[in-house]
Amino acid sequence: MRISALLLGLVACALSATASADAPIVIKFSHVVAVDTPKGMAAEFFKKKAEELSKGKVKVEVYANSTLYKDKEEMEALQLGAVQMLAPSLAKFGPLGVKEFEAFDLPYIFDNYTELHKVTQGPLGQNLLKKLEPKGILGLAFWDNGFKSFSANTPIKLPADLKGKKMRIQSSKVLEEEMRTLGALPQVMAFSEVYQALQTGVVDGTENPISNLYTQKMHEVQKHLTLTDHGYLGYAVIVNKKFWEGLPADVRASLETAMKESTVYANKIAKDQNDKDLESVKKSGKTTVYSPTKEERLAFKKALVPVHQKMESRIGKELIEAIYKETEFDPSKL
Repeated sequence: MRISALLLGLVACALSATASADAPIVIKFSHVVAVDTPKGMAAEFFKKKAEELSKGKVKVEVYANSTLYKDKEEMEALQLGAVQMLAPSLAKFGPLGVKEFEAFDLPYIFDNYTELHKVTQGPLGQNLLKKLEPKGILGLAFWDNGFKSFSANTPIKLPADLKGKKMRIQSSKVLEEEMRTLGALPQVMAFSEVYQALQTGVVDGTENPISNLYTQKMHEVQKHLTLTDHGYLGYAVIVNKKFWEGLPADVRASLETAMKESTVYANKIAKDQNDKDLESVKKSGKTTVYSPTKEERLAFKKALVPVHQKMESRIGKELIEAIYKETEFDPSKL
């Protein structure tokens, strides 16, 4: 089925290439989260801006909630040209062979959005995006989602509370190490399968920004949520390199402007939406929300920062230290 879907996508691309010169250029933008998440809303904003600024020369078709491709399929589909644009989470680039992106998965590498944006909006971030080009991919921008928190069916106040728990994660060696460091059992699973896995007890808990937790209704099958803000989840908006470079110059310029405006929008709404969804989780009464004390947060940080050193051989010690320099973080002072 997976191969068939890709072949159908390629046939569609071939047909569109032979369409009349007056037909709009179609950009299929696939993602795996709900329309009302920060990424979902930013994708719709980009569609509106791209069509508007190109004066109808471009038509953007947004496919949300894994309706076109699932987690494991979408990157291959992009490289084959069956889809033109994605916004995968940064953890997805490790399996592609660009392991440096897994620096964003390191727990407590960023304490806030100000520190994060020094990297994503600076030279370090641009250099990372350039590493995708040999894979036939162009990186256009980083979009925020938010900082992740742990959820489970038992209270979480200290790192030891996750010991022995089966915790869903994205495919990421860093996140596997994070969970093992806590004594938890990492379970790699597609995002679209998480709700049912939590509902049936296949996994005990997970980590998510609040917007993902709420829009996927995971709070309905998780009794406890602790606002650890221990890790960052963000996205890179990427396109098929051959497709992008083959666009008429005026169209590409319009899309670049649309992407800049969409990135400002995406990063503005990310925090607002997570804050709004947190209030909705609290009002639902289905999940007990716990805010750690300063001491409890420090306990999580002390437990998890050693993951940085463990991952140096995979991500690169120089890159990790360059991020420390940008964010003025000194792990020896913990």
